[in-house]
Amino acid sequence: MAHYYTNERNHQILIALLKAHNIKYVVASPGTTNSVFIGSIQNDSFFEVFSSVDERSAAYMACGIAHEKGEPVILSCTGATAARNYMSGATEAFYSKLPVLILTSSQDTSRIGHLYAQVTDRTSPPNDVCKLSLTLPNVRTNDDEWECEVNGNKALLELNRHGGGPVHLNLITTYCYNQETALTCKELPTTRVIHRINREESFPEISIGKNAVFVGSHQPFDYTQIKAIERFCEANNGVVFCDHTSNYHGKYKIPFALAINQAPLNQANIPAYSVDILVHIGEISAEEGAMRMIHSKETWRVSPDGEIRDTFRNMTYVFEMSEELFFEKYGNKNSFDVSYYEECKSEYDELMLQKTEQLAQMPFSNVWVASQIAPYIPKHSTVVLSILNTIRTWNYSEFTNDVNVFCTVGGFGIDGATSMMLGASMVNPEHFYYCVTGDLAFFYDLNSLGNRHIHKNVRILLINNGVGVEFKKCYAMAYRLLGEDVNPYVAAAGHFGRKSPCLVKHFAEDLGFEYLAASDKSSFFDVKDRFLSKDSDKPILFEVFVNDADEGIALNIIHNRE
Repeated sequence: MAHYYTNERNHQILIALLKAHNIKYVVASPGTTNSVFIGSIQNDSFFEVFSSVDERSAAYMACGIAHEKGEPVILSCTGATAARNYMSGATEAFYSKLPVLILTSSQDTSRIGHLYAQVTDRTSPPNDVCKLSLTLPNVRTNDDEWECEVNGNKALLELNRHGGGPVHLNLITTYCYNQETALTCKELPTTRVIHRINREESFPEISIGKNAVFVGSHQPFDYTQIKAIERFCEANNGVVFCDHTSNYHGKYKIPFALAINQAPLNQANIPAYSVDILVHIGEISAEEGAMRMIHSKETWRVSPDGEIRDTFRNMTYVFEMSEELFFEKYGNKNSFDVSYYEECKSEYDELMLQKTEQLAQMPFSNVWVASQIAPYIPKHSTVVLSILNTIRTWNYSEFTNDVNVFCTVGGFGIDGATSMMLGASMVNPEHFYYCVTGDLAFFYDLNSLGNRHIHKNVRILLINNGVGVEFKKCYAMAYRLLGEDVNPYVAAAGHFGRKSPCLVKHFAEDLGFEYLAASDKSSFFDVKDRFLSKDSDKPILFEVFVNDADEGIALNIIHNRE
């Protein structure tokens, strides 16, 4: 009976990637758990397989092949103690920087610690036997398949990265041994291959079509970096999609959050936000949900760390280099086309024209307050926004180009926005710092206001709606599950004085802050200019009282262009 490839999807993905990355040498040790993998490749003429009964010897054989050929070598073993015997050879490979793929076949990791025969824990190898340790799980869902693709590419690329070295992959098997169906797959699936490009390698051709740069949270750009991105856009019909945390203020910028969150649009593939290549720079974006509505045929990630960050799940290249070098490389050609930017800008301008009418009918709310504060933050100030509802809401209003904006999206937790702003303000007392925060985040970080190093350059805007309004939006998962029953626990309503008009006032004033408050549009305009002024000899805390019902109405208005 002819034997082909296994029907276990994770094995198919791995074998396809091994062939795509041209990794063909295998040293196999006998066993049951790895027989699915070995049975799949032993009749494939691409692979050159050698047998070694003793795994200790096999590991050193792999080192010898890698040393002689200068190519990656696969080690394949079964369960039980087999992988333990690789330790000496793997240590040699680690310190000699030899590209050995330690492929340990295993039963499902859920069996670890439950007295299953031959199941050992391979999840935490010693630090100096491999550069990287990953798992290829059984494929039951689309997420499993994505994980296998990403982990497989990541592991194989790591073999030759930064001088090379051993990498560990734990390959899970379901023991698919039915003779009629086990090895019947005649063609491997089409599997996404990710390539890593450094400055010495040949750069792939960029498509002629619509291209975009997506900027996640990012440190401020300097003049040279901005000019390189602008030239890239002009040479490749590109735009720059970004939010406040991108800190990008060059030409061809599209603040995409407002446009892409429009209700009539976000249910379908939006032509204006469908691109050929999406160049991804920066780190975590505050607009995670909205950015997934940007459709691209493929994503190129550019970062000096060279890590695979498959945010959009269609990465094909990661460029391990500075952003400036990348954009200079692809911007160095005699062409000029900004038609795609003009298309996106027309869409955005239409929304901004309508926004004036929307604000006129909008209740007193965080969305409305943002529209009245953001454009008037003094030049050369820094704004720190708290996560979720605050950053999302304030992305619908624009700051001036010389205002830098940060948000604690690295850890993306409730804690720290106020403290982060205060820390920055302490070391630069001549610079003005603004923090915008909701009530739950504010009280979580309340003790920071008692710090004795706080200067007069601090401004805090507290939007107090008495509840975690993030969890009460109509599209929030918790609200769809629980409705108004989210209030007592999920949205934590009723804490911190139940929107007391005195609690924050007394606390702030006793700590030396100037306190301002507003509960409607009229009282807001009475004190708005004072909050934005620079002439106070004290730090200022401005508490704005809104309610969650009006927050919902405001979002409904801003999300619906018609």
